[in-house]
Amino acid sequence: MPTKQPAAKGPLAGIRVIDMTTVLMGPVATRILGDYGADVIKIEAPDGDIMRKAPPMRHEGMGAVYLNCNRNKRSVVLDVRQAEGRAVLLKLLAGADVLVSNIRPAAMRRLKLDYADVAAVNPRIVYASLVGFRQDGPYAAKPAYDDLIQGACGLAALFQRVGGEPLYVPSLLADRIVGISAVHAILAALFHRERSGEGQLVEVPMFETMAEQVLGDHLGGLTFEPRLGPTGYERLLSANRRPCKTKDGYIAMLVHSDRQWEAFFTAVGREHEFRENPKLHDIDVRVRHYDEVYGMVGAIVATRTSAEWLEIFEKADIPAMPLHDVEGLMHDPQLQATRFIAAVEHPSEGPLRTTAPAARFSRTPQDMRAPAPRLGEHSREVLLEAGYTGAEIDALIAGGTIAAAD
Repeated sequence: MPTKQPAAKGPLAGIRVIDMTTVLMGPVATRILGDYGADVIKIEAPDGDIMRKAPPMRHEGMGAVYLNCNRNKRSVVLDVRQAEGRAVLLKLLAGADVLVSNIRPAAMRRLKLDYADVAAVNPRIVYASLVGFRQDGPYAAKPAYDDLIQGACGLAALFQRVGGEPLYVPSLLADRIVGISAVHAILAALFHRERSGEGQLVEVPMFETMAEQVLGDHLGGLTFEPRLGPTGYERLLSANRRPCKTKDGYIAMLVHSDRQWEAFFTAVGREHEFRENPKLHDIDVRVRHYDEVYGMVGAIVATRTSAEWLEIFEKADIPAMPLHDVEGLMHDPQLQATRFIAAVEHPSEGPLRTTAPAARFSRTPQDMRAPAPRLGEHSREVLLEAGYTGAEIDALIAGGTIAAAD
């Protein structure tokens, strides 16, 4: 039997989303929409979202990343390559508010599921196409994955600027940032529809979204015509901008304003050094010597323990935090107090840990109504809601158009 979802209470309650996404970028976007209260119907091919297979897992098809990105959704297995499967999907789309897809537009055209096809059955739909690249450029048909985009947008090369080799951030950062960007683009389109009644095509490209993130920080002198110097935000590119090593570990700290610099050197009994050294007390000089002054701070921090420094910085009102690894983050007192790390019981996977929705709404609280679904768990349920009879659903299953979990 499918997991029965309680009635949604979030701000998007009553909005239906057809989710034709896989891997991470799209599922992150639709998970947020589901957290906000939307009824998200995840359309999966017969072999399911590939992230179902990413370990660790207790049972086949229920990997950890999949579980964390697909709560508050219902799973329907549907072969849209078959004419009957396409007909079923169009029937679902006729009653939907949003379609989210990260299938390449050329493939959607071959399936006769591009914006024009879908708008013909539902002109009010918000059709969100999550793509690798804007579709009017030479990269339009290229495949896009997080690693490729981190490299192409200049993010990986920034590590060279601080004296290392090009590196990927050890997080699927591009997928997650673009997924979040897709959410606010979809919400903007829904707001427009609320005022005008018009649906529309929304294109959310990975490359351009991430290029804006990098250029927003590092366009530097190229902001001006003619240019006024090199690219890059010098403070961010300092080799010494890193977690500070202490006697027994590391801490994250930021001495940034004039007041904070003075407070730091006063706290360690070296206020005379602050007053006498223009690289410390004069911001116009300091910004040209970040490597040197950050190195000075690092050398001082190395002389005491993390606990000592956190106490000193608390008293001096200098921003600082402990440096967590993943396991340490799970025990952070802020996350514990706000119940951000949630314990849930999955009907097939047993006890699980997950993260609660971060945003809060005072009048329309979002929630975790249901855990990530098994493959095809809601195929029958959703098609019955769409008006199919039990006999028609059985025939679709027998023909391989849909599949339903036991």
